[in-house]
Amino acid sequence: MTIQLNGNAHEIAAAMTVDELLERIGFGGKPCVGEVDEQAVSPRDFGTATVSDGSRVEVVTLAAGG
Repeated sequence: MTIQLNGNAHEIAAAMTVDELLERIGFGGKPCVGEVDEQAVSPRDFGTATVSDGSRVEVVTLAAGG
Protein backbone atom coordinates (compact mmCIF):
# COMPACT_ATOMS: atom_id res chain seq x y z
CA MET A 1 0.00 0.00 0.00
CA THR A 2 1.15 3.51 -0.69
CA ILE A 3 0.34 6.61 1.33
CA GLN A 4 1.50 10.18 0.93
CA LEU A 5 3.49 11.14 4.03
CA ASN A 6 4.39 14.83 4.20
CA GLY A 7 4.10 14.97 0.42
CA ASN A 8 6.25 11.92 -0.34
CA ALA A 9 5.20 8.40 -1.32
CA HIS A 10 5.63 5.98 1.60
CA GLU A 11 4.99 2.24 1.52
CA ILE A 12 3.11 0.50 4.32
CA ALA A 13 2.33 -3.22 4.51
CA ALA A 14 -1.21 -2.86 5.85
CA ALA A 15 -3.67 -0.34 7.24
CA MET A 16 -2.58 0.98 10.64
CA THR A 17 -3.38 3.59 13.24
CA VAL A 18 -1.64 6.96 13.29
CA ASP A 19 0.09 5.81 16.51
CA GLU A 20 1.53 2.78 14.70
CA LEU A 21 2.67 4.92 11.77
CA LEU A 22 4.37 7.39 14.11
CA GLU A 23 6.24 4.53 15.80
CA ARG A 24 7.37 3.25 12.41
CA ILE A 25 8.75 6.58 11.26
CA GLY A 26 10.51 7.35 14.55
CA PHE A 27 8.08 9.86 16.04
CA GLY A 28 6.49 7.59 18.64
CA GLY A 29 6.16 9.38 21.96
CA LYS A 30 7.31 12.72 20.55
CA PRO A 31 5.03 15.76 20.64
CA CYS A 32 3.46 16.17 17.23
CA VAL A 33 0.25 17.01 15.43
CA GLY A 34 -1.25 15.18 12.50
CA GLU A 35 -3.67 15.33 9.64
CA VAL A 36 -5.15 12.45 7.64
CA ASP A 37 -6.87 13.22 4.34
CA GLU A 38 -7.01 16.92 5.19
CA GLN A 39 -8.71 16.29 8.55
CA ALA A 40 -6.91 17.26 11.77
CA VAL A 41 -6.32 14.34 14.12
CA SER A 42 -5.92 15.12 17.80
CA PRO A 43 -3.08 13.29 19.58
CA ARG A 44 -5.69 11.66 21.83
CA ASP A 45 -7.18 10.07 18.66
CA PHE A 46 -3.89 8.75 17.21
CA GLY A 47 -4.73 5.28 18.56
CA THR A 48 -8.03 5.06 16.67
CA ALA A 49 -7.49 7.14 13.52
CA THR A 50 -6.46 4.87 10.65
CA VAL A 51 -4.17 5.24 7.66
CA SER A 52 -4.71 3.03 4.63
CA ASP A 53 -3.88 2.79 0.93
CA GLY A 54 -4.06 6.24 -0.67
CA SER A 55 -4.23 8.20 2.60
CA ARG A 56 -2.63 11.63 2.64
CA VAL A 57 -0.86 12.13 5.97
CA GLU A 58 0.87 15.22 7.31
CA VAL A 59 2.90 15.04 10.52
CA VAL A 60 4.48 18.05 12.19
CA THR A 61 6.69 17.70 15.24
CA LEU A 62 6.82 20.34 17.91
CA ALA A 63 10.15 21.75 19.05
CA ALA A 64 11.07 24.29 21.67
CA GLY A 65 13.53 27.02 21.00
CA GLY A 66 13.83 30.42 19.52
